[in-house]
Amino acid sequence: MTFIPSTHPRAKSLYIRERLVLAFDKGLVAKEGLMAHGRGEAFDYLIGERTSEAARKAIRAAAMMLMAAQRPVISVNGNIAGLCPKEMVELAFVSGAKIEINLFYGTRKRRQEIAKVLKKNGAKEILGIKKKDAAKLSGLDSARRVVDKNGIFAADVVVVPLEDGDRTLALKRAGKKVITFDLNPLSRTAQTADITIVDNVVRAIGELIKECKKNRPVKKFDNKKNLASTILEIKSNLTRRARLA
Repeated sequence: MTFIPSTHPRAKSLYIRERLVLAFDKGLVAKEGLMAHGRGEAFDYLIGERTSEAARKAIRAAAMMLMAAQRPVISVNGNIAGLCPKEMVELAFVSGAKIEINLFYGTRKRRQEIAKVLKKNGAKEILGIKKKDAAKLSGLDSARRVVDKNGIFAADVVVVPLEDGDRTLALKRAGKKVITFDLNPLSRTAQTADITIVDNVVRAIGELIKECKKNRPVKKFDNKKNLASTILEIKSNLTRRARLA
């Protein structure tokens, strides 16, 4: 067995994987969420398992958008609840955002378990639980069309970590500004969102919290150009590793 130092990126990746498996065992994560994480790991490797300068630019722009929003909402699914619930609660606190549970494969039990984890980590108000507050986004057939009328439905800015492309499109059509974490710069989510942070959410969320606390203005942000920069960096990483092989 090869020894991997605890500071090595691969050790962090294995730790994240174990946390997700534990969350699956507790009923927070759907099996489809495990598969989605596997795809993410592959792209994390391609970006070098680090926060790139392009990602930092996106983080700074996201912080500015969040702090300027009037009705910001953070959408939480099972993977996020399993990986970084404490950080999401802190982000909501520093940005004044509401937290809403929104699931593709949603059951009442899963929602309750996720809410329990969020409350354990300090969340006071959690939306997306009460049926009487349900509203529907147009243009969606999946369960994720159901949102809270006091949350995502009324939001001007929505943070959607680990999002699916269909709902990102629906949120944009509904007039929302969308901030997402997506390790695949070519995905529909990444290409459709207003700000795409191409980084592992576990690694980037702390940086976003720090930037929200600084609350400093940034230069005009172009998501398409920033994504193109990330894609070029991936190509460069591949070329370098091919030479070393």
